[in-house]
Amino acid sequence: MNLAEMLTYTDIAQLSKIANHYQCSCNGNSKNELIQSILHQIGRREFIEEHVSKLSAEDFRFLNTLLFDHRQHYSLEELMARAQHTRFTEDAKEKENPRDIITRFRQRGWLFNGSSQNTKFLFEVPEDLKLRFREVLGQRLKDEVRIGAEPSAIREEHNLAVEDLYLILYYISKNELLLNQEGIMYRRNQMQLMDSLHVNEPLVGKGGWRFGYGRTFKYYPDRLSLLYDYAYSQRLIEEKDFRLKLTSLGERFVLEEKRESLIHLVRFWLKTYKAAIPNLLSLMYWIYCCTQEWVTVTSLSQSMDRLIRPYYYDTSASIFEERTLKMMLHLGLIRVGEDKERERYVQITAYGKTVIPMLQNRSEEPV
Repeated sequence: MNLAEMLTYTDIAQLSKIANHYQCSCNGNSKNELIQSILHQIGRREFIEEHVSKLSAEDFRFLNTLLFDHRQHYSLEELMARAQHTRFTEDAKEKENPRDIITRFRQRGWLFNGSSQNTKFLFEVPEDLKLRFREVLGQRLKDEVRIGAEPSAIREEHNLAVEDLYLILYYISKNELLLNQEGIMYRRNQMQLMDSLHVNEPLVGKGGWRFGYGRTFKYYPDRLSLLYDYAYSQRLIEEKDFRLKLTSLGERFVLEEKRESLIHLVRFWLKTYKAAIPNLLSLMYWIYCCTQEWVTVTSLSQSMDRLIRPYYYDTSASIFEERTLKMMLHLGLIRVGEDKERERYVQITAYGKTVIPMLQNRSEEPV
């Protein structure tokens, strides 16, 4: 429902709290006057711009989690968990209860109780407010990035992830591959496989922390582990008796020289990385908004930093660079460039312009 509809279902006590928060001048005993005054205040674009500019880092992140979730209703426990997750170590208010964020959003008229008997203990956000907030937040982030000329050196990977997925299957079909005690290809085979791919990555060294981004992320390079995990999840390959083989489905895939749709790999990346980066879909959408032209990686990173929560060994900077930008390049969503002064730039691709809005509009999972 939109804001006007939700206000009509809201009791006069809650309407009075919202009106008082915005210092509306109206008859507090008239529900109709309260609704009209609130709509007049919240309906103005400059009103939303002003309030967004004053949001704390925690409120900004909490709002961001709500804008990209297509479910209509949330339980109090879900909202409290989200509010808790927005509290980064360096800026968290230790004495503030997550309920305080929810209370603030209710007082602002951005979050309402459900209107039916079944949803009265749940919460929802007006759909029209979501759209307005997305427009305002998108413009704010775009204003923070620095636009540049087309760089002299440009890298774009197009459909190479799809081609390399096929080449991985082809390599497995032509070789007898033994696995070690941890169920991983020996380094000699990894090097042979890597030499056959379009995009080469250094193999994973011993030591160091690697976890959180997929089944084999600990053992294989980032891009290879994603492609390998995808093939395993689709039952194209199997690990049996310390051997790596194609399944009958994988054999048919190679025999028919099939190529997977790139959108399936993008969706798998979002699903695989979501545990470590819960708001990955929204980060991808904001990058799409900010990179319609060539922009500097430095300014884009600074703009996105407030939205990225560190994950164990991964800093917000490494999550942005390695887990987000680099993987978007590998999946054909962005292209990167460098000028003569070694300044790095990024721009959305034509494929990214098509796919990212579609993913954002159709997502049914919280991000």
